[in-house]
Amino acid sequence: MLRRLDALAAHLATRPDTLALLGLGSAGVAHDRLDAHSDLDFFLVVADDAVARYVDSVDWLAAPCPVAYSFANEGHGRKALYADGIFVEYAVLTVGELARLPFTGAREVWRHPDAPAGLAELGAAPPPATPYDTVEFHLNEALTNLYVGLHRELRGERLTASRFIQSYAVDRVLALARLTSPAGAHRRDPFDPTRRVEQAYPPEDLPLAAMVPGYRANRDAARATFGWLSARFPVHPVLGEAIRRLLETAPAAAGASPTRPGEEVTSARPRGASRDG
Repeated sequence: MLRRLDALAAHLATRPDTLALLGLGSAGVAHDRLDAHSDLDFFLVVADDAVARYVDSVDWLAAPCPVAYSFANEGHGRKALYADGIFVEYAVLTVGELARLPFTGAREVWRHPDAPAGLAELGAAPPPATPYDTVEFHLNEALTNLYVGLHRELRGERLTASRFIQSYAVDRVLALARLTSPAGAHRRDPFDPTRRVEQAYPPEDLPLAAMVPGYRANRDAARATFGWLSARFPVHPVLGEAIRRLLETAPAAAGASPTRPGEEVTSARPRGASRDG
């Protein structure tokens, strides 16, 4: 896979409007992580007037090996599958666009002699840490995700319930693990907290199989996640009791709105989630 990038770089070096090829992710500085299941992520840096040409056409991409499939997944890049099974995802950028884009761990595969030095380190600084990246915030987000998800499960809205219980709440669990278990912090992916979680936390510390058992097991998932949270953090007694009551509510009650214990309990939704009842 690294040879594919080298071959691609050799071809790009013959073109007058290309400036650099940067490997990212497991094709970047951490290329020791490459395995049979990796894809190749990279940035192609080109002249200011060349972006569209390199996004619209894959003739340059096919120079080392025929391209069997590709599609433009955003304005600056494509995903593609080589005929020999190597999958690539890339963006085509100018130097100015590269400087405004946050990224880390890039590796310079090739750079034109006239291109600016240090392109692999040119990425913009990541956004400042949010003041809500705290144990209190992630704990209460997880709890309210469970609360909302259990109500939707009882209403018969199983798919949205699974999102709240087995996705949104588990995202908060991963944030809590990151904040409270420094041993796993070195494996953290700054752009996708679900990456390499299994290698960072053993099942006895983070029982993901119980937290994410599938579409038909929302109540079991909620029970497992609530148990994990309750064993490690101080759960608000009102909200904790509300969740326990929902876990004890018979599934036959689906379709009827369970009594909500206490009007002061509100449902926090993750950003972008629907706010309808």
